[in-house]
Amino acid sequence: MAERRPGKAGELMGLAAAAGQEARVAAARRRVAQIRLTDEERRVATDELAEQFAIGRLDELELHRRVDLLNDAVTHGDLQPIFAGLPVPSLYKPAARKPGRWRWAAFAAAAWMAVPFVLTGLVFLVFGREIAAAIFGLPALAWVFFTYRWASQPRRDERRQSGS
Repeated sequence: MAERRPGKAGELMGLAAAAGQEARVAAARRRVAQIRLTDEERRVATDELAEQFAIGRLDELELHRRVDLLNDAVTHGDLQPIFAGLPVPSLYKPAARKPGRWRWAAFAAAAWMAVPFVLTGLVFLVFGREIAAAIFGLPALAWVFFTYRWASQPRRDERRQSGS
């Protein structure tokens, strides 16, 4: 019987990303294992247990047992047996990166690349060559405009979602 090995590069990248994510979560849990729980963290952990109960991973007796353990927990290390067999609580998941930061770097590069073309178009315009100015300047300005729209897309999406 042949063992199944991922064959595509996409599958390998997915497995590597998942392993990296698990390693970051495990490292975060080790770093805070000896730190005392705050009331807010205890509330978040209780909400996580309630969610696991709501979706059917825990029965009522198991939920009560784990909540009692949670109320007695002092440090983050005490949470590990409480969440044994359950998905990692959101306390240990790394904060999501803001989308679009690299897009602004790409926009800046596009704007710098467009500068010589715009300047050449202005020189042609000064010397009365309107057609040459349009051929050099307008595509460069359009390039900057569209890269600006592309770079600001995540921010517009956030505003749309928060407004509705």
